Amino acid sequence: MSGRYAIGIDLGTTHSALAWIDNERSEGERVLLEIFPIPQLVAPGAVEARTLLPSFLYLPHPDEFRAADLRLPWSSDPSQIVGELARAQGSTTPVRLVASAKSWLCHPDVDRKAPILPPGVLPEIPQISPFAASVQYLDHLRQAWNMAHPDAPLEELEVTVTVPASFDPAARELTAEAARTLGIRHLVLLEEPQAALYSWIQETAGGWRREVKVGEVILVVDVGGGTTDFSLIAVTEQGGNLELNRIAVGEHILLGGDNMDLALAYRLKDKLKANGVELDRWQIQALTHACRQAKETLLADPRLERLPVVVPSRSSRLIGGSIRTELTRAEVETSLLEGFFPMVEVTSRPAMRPRAALTTMGLPYAQDPAITRHLAAFLSRQSGATQELAGFIGQPAEATFLRPTAVLFNGGVFKAEIMQERVMSVLNTWLAAEGAPPARRLLAHDLDHAVARGAAFYTYVRGHGGVRIRGGTSHSYYVGVESTMPAVPGMEPELQALCLVPFGLEEGSPPVAPPQEFGLIVGEPVRFRFFGSSVRRTDQVGDLLASWDENELFELAEIQTTLTAEGRKPGEVVAVHLQAAVTEVGTLELTAIPVEGGGEGWQVAFNTRGQAG
Repeated sequence: MSGRYAIGIDLGTTHSALAWIDNERSEGERVLLEIFPIPQLVAPGAVEARTLLPSFLYLPHPDEFRAADLRLPWSSDPSQIVGELARAQGSTTPVRLVASAKSWLCHPDVDRKAPILPPGVLPEIPQISPFAASVQYLDHLRQAWNMAHPDAPLEELEVTVTVPASFDPAARELTAEAARTLGIRHLVLLEEPQAALYSWIQETAGGWRREVKVGEVILVVDVGGGTTDFSLIAVTEQGGNLELNRIAVGEHILLGGDNMDLALAYRLKDKLKANGVELDRWQIQALTHACRQAKETLLADPRLERLPVVVPSRSSRLIGGSIRTELTRAEVETSLLEGFFPMVEVTSRPAMRPRAALTTMGLPYAQDPAITRHLAAFLSRQSGATQELAGFIGQPAEATFLRPTAVLFNGGVFKAEIMQERVMSVLNTWLAAEGAPPARRLLAHDLDHAVARGAAFYTYVRGHGGVRIRGGTSHSYYVGVESTMPAVPGMEPELQALCLVPFGLEEGSPPVAPPQEFGLIVGEPVRFRFFGSSVRRTDQVGDLLASWDENELFELAEIQTTLTAEGRKPGEVVAVHLQAAVTEVGTLELTAIPVEGGGEGWQVAFNTRGQAG
């Protein structure tokens, strides 16, 4: 263990947080865990320490603030504002606001190191990259911590940073590189749903062993500001001790609280339109931010029935320069429950609509807003997830979906009790229809900070021992192998998928090697096609798939490169053996080693641009 403190960082889509444990004052599963208050600008010239750092970055006009208005307790760049003031300022000038950088960080169709945020703005407005924004959020946390702990800088401590369970290797590598850019050397990554479960374990101070038993399946439902994540964790036994095994994760679904805020904004837009008030795109963005604040206030205080919502106006004729309306509790509950958590059958699936051929560049948002339909698809797809789990009694043969016995909620959306109750109602309706007992809720008490708390606890148990969630890679990974064939008009060479990494391979474990020999083209442009699967659990290293169902494998970002010829002719085919490894931060690395020697080989890794190293 490096340093006195164990650090956990939730680098969230809408909020970030830092939790820490004092190693010297903790013992066993009873630890001294604290949430670090983060100094940040909350208004021009006003710095306050708050336990959440909004993951927003504002790019002010040079004449918008005085230098003194943006002064932090440490040296900072006045051209980039991070945190509460950024979010507040962006609600009135959204064209200068960088939001959802984390979602852009895992977007496979853009250069995530290119200055593309805010998207679609006029040339005179500055832009930064999703990667640079992530570095800024981490650096703000680092600077704040180092100011408070000059004798224990973050760069010297063990740090766990959380990522969505569905992040692919490229997105994980981007997150790890952002931390390394700031000098954070002792770094591991942890899936957010696992962090939420670690937080629940830590809260029980050892009592979790009395709350779950062998044979149970825990469903973690994590709905944050920008994403929805599902994970399944099975309870097994080893040597008389309970163990936790992460057996499945869902897809990366860009659907969350931001969508809900937008739905409320369009509801109020229609209300205003009925009264003869038309809003433009800029005003709808401002209205969305106002709806978020009103929604959070209404759901947090059951005594409130309605709140005023104010939208800046571009017309000088309006008194006060603003447009006023109101949002009611009934509108919030109806819009969110029926729109995002409808009562559906377990056989229902997310709707897919025909898409226009042309679209603006943006995030690949989920087309169906119904989170319960996405959950039905996930549980049905994972119906066999426990069959190969040693010492675990699988689901009954007649089960049409994997049946959770307990549910842990995480994410800011579920701070509203009514949302948790709706999901439990839908899930238990599915279970009752198949004669299964109802699932129960595992109570979590701090949804805002659970992921950071769990990350800190994970850092601690890595160094001191304690319960660990076993899981390894959440997917099997494959590389495309093209068959040689004579040229035939209209026919592409057959592509097979070679299993490089089996499901559940532990990150940081020794490399694995398929037994086959392959030909590698060097000295000219080539592309590597990679695939992943969350359902093919029995494929082993070296298995070569000639065909697969559409829903079994999905293609990752391809890597285009030219491998050095190293004294060979351009286009020469070199006989190689392959070797694959998954680093401790989840990066997939592929090495091609010449069969006849003559060099160290070629390494292909997912890096920040999806190109070979």
